[in-house]
Amino acid sequence: MPAPVVDAALVAAAGVDAWLNLTEDATPFDVVVATLGCAVLALRRRYPLGVLLLTLPLALTQDDIALAPLVALFTLAENSRNRRLLTACAALTALALASSVPWLFGGLFEVTRTVTLVTFLYGLATAAAAVLFGQLLQTRRDLEHQMAETEEAREHERLLHAQAVLARERAQLAREMHDVVSHQVSLIAVHAGALQVSSQDADAREAARTIRTLSVTTLDELRTMVRLLRASGGRDTELTPQPTLADLRRLVDSSGIETRLTGGLPAALGASAQRAVYRTVQEALTNARKHAPGATATVELWQDGAEVGVTVTNSAAARPSLALPGSQQGLIGLRERAEILHGTLDSGPTADGGYRIGLRIPLSTDGG
Repeated sequence: MPAPVVDAALVAAAGVDAWLNLTEDATPFDVVVATLGCAVLALRRRYPLGVLLLTLPLALTQDDIALAPLVALFTLAENSRNRRLLTACAALTALALASSVPWLFGGLFEVTRTVTLVTFLYGLATAAAAVLFGQLLQTRRDLEHQMAETEEAREHERLLHAQAVLARERAQLAREMHDVVSHQVSLIAVHAGALQVSSQDADAREAARTIRTLSVTTLDELRTMVRLLRASGGRDTELTPQPTLADLRRLVDSSGIETRLTGGLPAALGASAQRAVYRTVQEALTNARKHAPGATATVELWQDGAEVGVTVTNSAAARPSLALPGSQQGLIGLRERAEILHGTLDSGPTADGGYRIGLRIPLSTDGG
């Protein structure tokens, strides 16, 4: 119910209580005190302590009028956290409710003193009930507020988790698009360029030129997509395991250049580490195929104590290379993979004009 409606109902109930319990010898002053004590309940939410103090004279002057002071005491207990204040107000209310029988000057065993003491204890219990009920509602309100804040925090945490998962998926998708799609399209462009140069048939050369042009355009679009995905991506472990060391032989055989595969790695190497080795070899051979036509390559798998890795070295180009675009994200993605596995990636030209890419990762890496 709306607060003004509740306040109006309490004022009306207190007025009825005062009207029914006013004694026959009530003076006009008593009526004014009763009217004021009931009317101020409309302000109980804004001035709870002041309203309580204004309702106490009503209990002091009339024997059985207690609703207005108890409502005011309940409101104070509902809004105040000062336990000493509430204790004092409860005792003061109990004294006001028991003050109708004079007992301060009676003997210890006089009936009036005993009745007044019982009345005081009854009033104290009633006031304590009003205080405890107000504190109960205050605690309930605090708990509801805390539960709402907790739920809001959990919702915010779920949102952040969802965003983090989405960022990881985008980063993973960007890497896979570059490593897989870019590799295949680059090979198509290279083969089409070679066919364009070597073919004697004009139609074949035109078809090869068209294929190469489409491949170049596709690589440019792929580069843009990879950059967009990587802009909102994160660095974390991959979500979808792909190739393993068992696929290296097929990768080397289909690379389009003369490649020698040597060495080996432990079979217990984690899945993420195996994928990192595979992607490093794939990227190195793709770059050699694009930028060093006619070159040969060596893929060396090695283990050195607690570290394993792969080194891919290609010789210098045997003939001029065609101008083919790259996604420019290959080495960035490889370094990200190496960092995820607490490893390093080194790359650079060799003394004979070739190029070398080396991946080094700890053997203890758990790639799950």
